[in-house]
Amino acid sequence: MWLGFIAALLGFTLIGALASTRASDSVEDYLLAGRDVHPWLAGLSAVATNNSGFMFVGLLGYAYSSGLEAVSFQIAWLLGDLSAWLVAQRRIRERSGRLEVASLPRLIATRGDGAVDRAVLVAGGLLTFTFLSVYAAAQLNAGSLALHVLLGWPMWAGALIGAVIVLLYSVAGGIRASIWTDVAQSFVMLGAMLVLVGFAWAEVGSPAALLAMLRDIDPALVQWWPAQPRFGWAPYLLAFVLGGFGAVGQPHIVVRTMSLRSVDDIAPMRRVYFAWFVPFSVLAVLAGLYARVILPELGSSTVASVGELALPELSRALLPQVVVGLVLAGLFAATMSTADSQVLACSAAVTQDVWPKHRDSRRASKLATLAVCALALAVALNADESVFRLVLIAWSVLAATLGPVLVVRLFGGRVGDGRGLLMMTAGLATTSAWYLLGLSGQLYEVLPGVAAAALVWVVARAVEAARASATPDA
Repeated sequence: MWLGFIAALLGFTLIGALASTRASDSVEDYLLAGRDVHPWLAGLSAVATNNSGFMFVGLLGYAYSSGLEAVSFQIAWLLGDLSAWLVAQRRIRERSGRLEVASLPRLIATRGDGAVDRAVLVAGGLLTFTFLSVYAAAQLNAGSLALHVLLGWPMWAGALIGAVIVLLYSVAGGIRASIWTDVAQSFVMLGAMLVLVGFAWAEVGSPAALLAMLRDIDPALVQWWPAQPRFGWAPYLLAFVLGGFGAVGQPHIVVRTMSLRSVDDIAPMRRVYFAWFVPFSVLAVLAGLYARVILPELGSSTVASVGELALPELSRALLPQVVVGLVLAGLFAATMSTADSQVLACSAAVTQDVWPKHRDSRRASKLATLAVCALALAVALNADESVFRLVLIAWSVLAATLGPVLVVRLFGGRVGDGRGLLMMTAGLATTSAWYLLGLSGQLYEVLPGVAAAALVWVVARAVEAARASATPDA
């Protein structure tokens, strides 16, 4: 079992090394691959980066616990993601190329004339660094857990292995190495899930037989919708749509769009992205539903622990040892494809946004990558549960802070004069408070966070209009 896993890791490392041979000495090459990435490479890299351990753990656990309700959730999420592609991604590539920026916070903070809103830039960089560095640590931790459960290795081993491999190819080849390895990892992830669902299908039967068994376990598992949501149906579904749209606020995903050859590559990149995302979503939900039938004893666990346990336990129950290694490689690939992107995004946040003194130095970017990777490893090995709780709202916070400000900027709105900073503060405070008050189970925290940021924008516009109308009378 472990031989196949080791072979996959060596393959990822080799691909990263090959990518580094194409690297040049410029910072633009290190952070954006010279803006010369083919759309199918960018599409597979973006979708692999987007779908971290969440698809192996979160969505699978949600399907196990909630049944067909997970389908409705994922459809809403995909619609939101598609909306982001149709509304924002083309503008992101055009504006980032015209202004020659290499990070999402700098894209947000840079005006059309090239001037930079310093407060927005630093705030965006700090948000990126804080949440993505801990997020990367959680990816390393997830890889450790998988190795511990399936191979009995100590918890530190997986984090150390993942960090070393990510560090080697990220420092050597920058985002080009990250993109190339993401592509390989995307195939491993899809293959692993396909194999797992195939064996489960052979064990239990077709989806029709599966639904009948789920109905016998609990009729609620075959309901497409949950019981009446506390805040109503429209906000409930809109929150998940906004969650998918929140991809525009994720620096490690947006940078894939920024690295494309031209704006004309957006459409083919989008097609590749969803050609992978949709079937993988279906497979992840099916795996969770099959796990509910095959491993009913996990039903008393929380959604998170179900996801952590279901994948390795389902693999053990169904697969030959050599194939278990493939599933393990798939899970590890999911964590690495996200961790490397987040480490590089944090590196860009340090050198381009928070401390831009050496923003044109490739060496400074590499040193920042080394430091961020070391920090992520240290957090993965030593942090307690309270630190990793940040990960649970990391996507939501970035979606509700960077996302709304970016959309305003892309459509010609102003985010200077403190309004962009206030929007980010409102999004951060509301999202965090909503989660801490325990309301996220009733309504996904992205919606109130985005609503708060949007309200700040509306109030700022109203105040500006009132001042303008009062000026002639002064």
